Order: sequence, then structure tokens, then C-alpha cells
Amino acid sequence: MRNILSDALKGHGADYVEIRVEESERTSISYRKRELDQLSRTSGFGGNVRAAVNGGWGFVSFNSLDNLKEKVQLAVRQARLVGKDKTQLAEVAPVVDEIRPEVIKDPRSISLADKKRLVEEYTDIILSLGDKIQTSSVGYGDSYTHVYYINSDGTWIDTERVFVRGVAEAVAREGDIIQPNHFTFSSTIDYGVAENRHDEVRAMTQAALDSLSAPKVVSGTYTVIADPALTGIFAHEAFGHLSEADDMAENPQLRELMVLGRRFGGTHLNILDGADVPGSGGTIKYDNEGVPKTPTYLIREGVLVGRLHSRESAAKMGEAPTGNARALDYTFPPIVRMTNTYIAPGNVSFEDMISDIDEGLYVIDSRGGQTSGEVFTFSAKEAFMIRKGKIAERVRGVNLTGNVFTTLENIDAIGNDLYWPKRGGGCGKGGQSPLPVGFAGPHIRIKDCVVGGQ
Repeated sequence: MRNILSDALKGHGADYVEIRVEESERTSISYRKRELDQLSRTSGFGGNVRAAVNGGWGFVSFNSLDNLKEKVQLAVRQARLVGKDKTQLAEVAPVVDEIRPEVIKDPRSISLADKKRLVEEYTDIILSLGDKIQTSSVGYGDSYTHVYYINSDGTWIDTERVFVRGVAEAVAREGDIIQPNHFTFSSTIDYGVAENRHDEVRAMTQAALDSLSAPKVVSGTYTVIADPALTGIFAHEAFGHLSEADDMAENPQLRELMVLGRRFGGTHLNILDGADVPGSGGTIKYDNEGVPKTPTYLIREGVLVGRLHSRESAAKMGEAPTGNARALDYTFPPIVRMTNTYIAPGNVSFEDMISDIDEGLYVIDSRGGQTSGEVFTFSAKEAFMIRKGKIAERVRGVNLTGNVFTTLENIDAIGNDLYWPKRGGGCGKGGQSPLPVGFAGPHIRIKDCVVGGQ
């Protein structure tokens, strides 16, 4: 393969060219209640050429290596048609590497029948908990991909990757009250992440049922403690996307907000991207431009010190590349995306964090939300009142709303209990979704948090 791709690059006539070829095998199983929605095992092959000329880009995807040199020439012609400036790419030392996953239990060694049986078991658990369960959905998927990457700077990377993912969701209903809940898992090294989750599926379903009788939270401003899952989602959704430098190039207002050196929080606040977490969907050695991924501080001791870059955005902003150019698959060009984003742990125990709260909220995970610029809204998966320093009754209908910069300033305690769950997210941007990412954090305490309810 390396010889084929190297030959196709000869005499390309562009400022820069890269070729990515991908072979894949995928399994998908899903049930809605006890009805089988999907059962498939597929394989695929394809690739793309991306070329830069005078600051313009050309992109060609394909499903055959036939006439590959002509595809390179087509991408170069496209780039030449739109290029009107100078191609700017941050300098990166070329690498030659081969990456093989250290798989604990390979999903390819498990029969389709056994995978289907596991999904059915989780479905049975959800539906066995009573007729207040209006519906359920359980899905499982896995993939194996082999990616060959070469560029005109001399980089050659041969990567194999395994990914396992799943979700179980229950929707409980009583009269006009509807309460959904869900449970997810994922891993890049172990099919075992899908096994023996029966107790967690049962607990997730029971929480949905318990929420039916829970009172709706009273709207107001509360001191809120976010659990590690919600902390990670906040770091990713509310702040991580603001740190993606390709968006800044198109948004002058965002550039004014995200000025390096600006203080966003106390000295206890640190937010990073790029943790090397075994099994996490966001753990990569190189991005899709062949740039090594290293931990990148976004906020250090409360001050904005970095952002996430592709080679092009780094060159345009005069900063170092961070290894964050990622593509969903060969049908897309890479754009700036997060990997594993997290709030670093502090030194406060959960007991100390909660002890002096007279009335507040303990919020667990998120079942949805949205961000628009610096404003966010998250819908809590579960929530409990805090009364006189203790976890009290369950409440429902908790929506957290705020300005991300104000919220960062209002984080007044960060826990010592950083936790990376065996799950991840599917991030969406630029039509590329779901790209595997990871997010995590410890418990955090947020003062003066706006909570919507009744």
C-alpha cells in the first residue's frame, strides 16, 4: 500500500498533498422494545486526496485505488481554482509509524449471535420493570478500521483501530409525566465494556421510574454540584468548542472573547485536551494530518493559555499545532476537533464540597443540551436536592442555563476525584457526527447557577 500511495504523490505540483485510505468492518444491532430495528455486518473501503495550492484546498474521495494519480491531479486542479493567497501550514517533522491497538477482548472474536443475545438481555431488563416503561431502545455497535495515511512532507502512518459502543435507554411515563434515562458505554480496547452491565441498565431504568413521582424543581438560583460526568460534558460542550481555532478564524467576536491571557476563573481551574486515556474514543497518537497529539492546556490556573489547532489554523494564528485535525471517516476532510477534554482535579473532597450548602442541587450527567456561542443549556439526567449539607430528595425537570464565562468564574471548588468513565461521546461539527471523543472531570461546585423548573 505504501508504494501505491507514494507513486500517486509523485509530481503532484501542489504546495501540499495528502492521501488517506481506510478499510473497515462494522457491526450494528439495535432493538426498539422487543422489535429488532437493525442487524448488520458490513465492510467498506475508500479514501481521499486533499491538496493545497495558493491557500486553496481541493478534496476528492474515492472507493477504488484505480487511477489514483488522476484523483491526486483532480484535487490539485480544484485547489488551484480556488487558491488566491499563500498556503499556510505549520511546520511539523515528518513521522513514519505503525500503530496497533493493545486489545484486551477483540469484538471480532465474538459471534454476531452472542452480541445480539446481549442486546436482548438488556432489553428484557428494561421492559421487565413494569408497564410504566413506555418504550426502550438498546443499541450496540463495533468497528475495526485500518487507515493508511501519507503526505507530501514525508509522513507515513499505518493505523489499526477497534471501537465498541452501546446505549440503553428507557422512557417511563405516568399520565402526562414522561421521564427518559439512558446508559452508554464505549471502548477502543475491550469488548468487555459491553458485558455484565445488567445492574447498571436496571439502575438506569429504575431511576427513570423513580423520577415519575419526584417533584419538579423550583426555578431559581442555586449552588450546584455537578458530578464528574456532567463536569466533563460542560468542559467539552460549553468551553471546548469555543477553543477550536478554525471557528475563530470565521468569527471576529469569538476571537475577541478568547484572547490568550484572559482570566476566566480561579487559580484552581485547569482545562485540558488530549489526555492519554486507554480505551477512550478520543485517545489518538496522531491526528488526521499526521501531527502528534500532546496534552494541550486551554486554561491553566484560571487563565486562557491555549487553543486547539490544525496545521493551517496554527500557521494563521502564529501558534503551535496541537494535533486536533480530525475527520469522521474518509468521506470528510479533517477539521479542528477535540479529543479527550477534561477539567483537572483539585484538592477538595466531595464531603467538604457539600457540607456547607444549606440548599442546593446535586446534578448527575446530562440527557441533552445545546450551546450557542457563550450561552449553554443542559438538561440533567438525574438531580437531587441538597439540604443542610446532605443529599436529599430526588427532583426532576432540572435545566441548567448560563453564560460559560460567568459559570467558569463561579466554580468555587473542584474535587479531588477525577473520573474517566468507560464511555464517551459522539461529537458533531461541520456535518461530521458522531466523532468519538472523551470527556471527564471531578465533582465541581458552581455558585449562583440558574436552574429552570416549575
